[in-house]
Amino acid sequence: MGLHQAIVIGGGIGGLTAALALHRQGIPVTVHERAASLEPVGAGLALAPNALRALDRLGVGPRLRALAAPHPAIGVRHPSGRWLVRTSTAAVEAHFGDPIAAVARADVIAALVDALPAGTVRTGSPATVVDPGGPQHPAVVRSADGDRPAGLVVAADGIHSATRALLFPRHPGPRYSGFTTWRAIVTPDRRPAAAGEVWGRGGLTGIVPLADGRVYVYAAALAPADTRAADERAELLRRYGDWCAPVPELFALAEPGRVLRNDVRELADPLPAHHHGRVALLGDAAHAMCPFLGQGACQAIEDAVVLAAPLTPAADLAAGLPDYTAARLPRTTAVVTASRRAGALIALHTPAATGLRTAALTLAGLLPARTLLRRSAPVYDWRPPTPHHGT
Repeated sequence: MGLHQAIVIGGGIGGLTAALALHRQGIPVTVHERAASLEPVGAGLALAPNALRALDRLGVGPRLRALAAPHPAIGVRHPSGRWLVRTSTAAVEAHFGDPIAAVARADVIAALVDALPAGTVRTGSPATVVDPGGPQHPAVVRSADGDRPAGLVVAADGIHSATRALLFPRHPGPRYSGFTTWRAIVTPDRRPAAAGEVWGRGGLTGIVPLADGRVYVYAAALAPADTRAADERAELLRRYGDWCAPVPELFALAEPGRVLRNDVRELADPLPAHHHGRVALLGDAAHAMCPFLGQGACQAIEDAVVLAAPLTPAADLAAGLPDYTAARLPRTTAVVTASRRAGALIALHTPAATGLRTAALTLAGLLPARTLLRRSAPVYDWRPPTPHHGT
């Protein structure tokens, strides 16, 4: 493998999107995924307009749009059930030209894999960078196949990225945000009438209708790091059992062994760059963030199309990496910061503080929809770059 071929480390959404973006540019690419298989994960994903435009560019947007379950409105409620602020999904689409498409994460993975040539993704194949390479020599990636040179390595190896630690050993790495999260997909007898979030003292819950009658439910709460309950469904009912319907009913439908619990860690300190040598960091490896803007996967998808857009099979694949950092570092740093600020609002837990938050959200709910939606414009209005000549 020479300087005109690429290796992706990590078969999550960011890594697979990068592989597809590179493939669309005519660049031979191999994906190494540590897990034995790309098994479905019991979680949903909100593809915001910025991500949908990128996926449209790669040809998989229409498939995912078709899988999104329609619902009339989104917003935030009080645990009593009272709406604080909401807007119609039609208003979102009218304002930004695209909807927020809620789909199962597994469906996004499947769409990306199906668009790649057979054999591109190698599961059960951990890989590490042993040499990041330089202008005159390739990077080197070690896997069960041995050491392989590459003109470009895309490190999409997650929040605990070994590649990031190799490239930037002085960076402090991820830190605990104070929140833990729970996620599950359930199938109720009927679709819930309300979608969106419920904000309470030091936490929230969310309801996202999916296709085929399924519903993605999630929660976040302030909690000590690295703690687990013997039964996470019971823990959800303990914390949220007295919140408004249908929150308790949906959590009660979750299979105890399939409730995902994860502590939220973020890269609060931006990296000095999103590349080094011939290696580009992408997604959580580059800019792990709190989930409160729903932009973690969306920003990884943006990374992928920006990285691949200027590349051609005949050119040095690493020549544009400084431009990749220049385009992505300021934007992702801003989104990480905004996500942390949203988390600070959710973290409020004293009666006085939550009362002020409730009053502020109620006042915001009285504003015209276009005024509320303009606040999301810096994130949602992003457009993918025009790719250079690919296949």
